[in-house]
Amino acid sequence: MEIGEKIWTIAEGWDYLSKKTIGTQLVRAADSIAANISEGFGRFHYKEAKQFSYYARGSIFETKTWLTKANKRRLLEDVEFVLIINKMDALGVKLNNYINSIGRNNK
Repeated sequence: MEIGEKIWTIAEGWDYLSKKTIGTQLVRAADSIAANISEGFGRFHYKEAKQFSYYARGSIFETKTWLTKANKRRLLEDVEFVLIINKMDALGVKLNNYINSIGRNNK
């Protein structure tokens, strides 16, 4: 949730073209991370929970791609880019650990 809100705040200040092209895709990808984790957590079956976590992991990679594009197009300062990417990497590790734990005690 925190990453999605941070990215929204950043993209909100961009010009129309940047918002319309990169901004929309970036915000949607970032918001998709939390949305998929939440939806998976609310599922009844472990396989579904795991599948939605895989979707969230894909959204992490997509978000990182859009962040890289924003940085290369000078919409995002290097310092802020590195800070957000580091948070994304840490989230990815936590998400992988969560995926590996889903259903482990119920085999």
